[in-house]
Amino acid sequence: MQFIDPNLPRRIEGWHSPALGMNMPIVSYGYGGHPLLLFPTAAADYLENERFFLVKAVEPAIMQGRLRVFSIESINRHAWMDRDLPVREQARRQALYVRYIEDEVVPYIRHAVGSGSARIATSGASFGAFHAANALFRRPDLFDTTIAMSGFYDLGKSYLQGYGDENTYFNNPASYLPRLEGPLLDLLRHHCSIIISTGQGAYEAPDNSRQLAAILESKGIPHWLDVWGYDVNHDWPWWRKMLPYYIDKLGW
Repeated sequence: MQFIDPNLPRRIEGWHSPALGMNMPIVSYGYGGHPLLLFPTAAADYLENERFFLVKAVEPAIMQGRLRVFSIESINRHAWMDRDLPVREQARRQALYVRYIEDEVVPYIRHAVGSGSARIATSGASFGAFHAANALFRRPDLFDTTIAMSGFYDLGKSYLQGYGDENTYFNNPASYLPRLEGPLLDLLRHHCSIIISTGQGAYEAPDNSRQLAAILESKGIPHWLDVWGYDVNHDWPWWRKMLPYYIDKLGW
């Protein structure tokens, strides 16, 4: 089976990121429709979503011009997943990654879709769900939708080891969301679509999604917590079912 239809428009580009000081590739699929930024899982690369057929799963929407997908590299292996680094340095690198997304990737996508004000959807599974949700919650002026699958949204449980600073606070939804006020909160309340999806099978952690949903509920932020069954495991076959299902529900 081919990873994608050979007729699917596919383009690989990249640049040396000023924020990160390293080369960061990006791949795009399609020619029109709502822009969607996909994050890889764990320490994977920008082509992981293609190799594991997640792009294939949404190919009909891409080919129909309803969706244009952009997939970027993870730096988790240089940050949260490098256990030899102090937490302070892991958090600093996470903050640089966010700068790369907000200051470099967003303008790139907006230029690609021909709209300097386009708001972008985000999605990812597992660690990718964390990044997808964090991107939207930090900057709903840049992003308008998140489809977060099988994720976690509180770094404190497994990564922070009791440490805290500005970088951990503003990159940990469980920290900053409860205190969010003002225009960004208004955008999340009235102009965003938030889907939090999880299974209850092997290696899933549905309480992570329930915790996030409870925070959103406390802030009056509309969202859809969708808890799938006990047969739904933390694995690609299920994410390949989830993503196209939600894209269709969003009406793109």
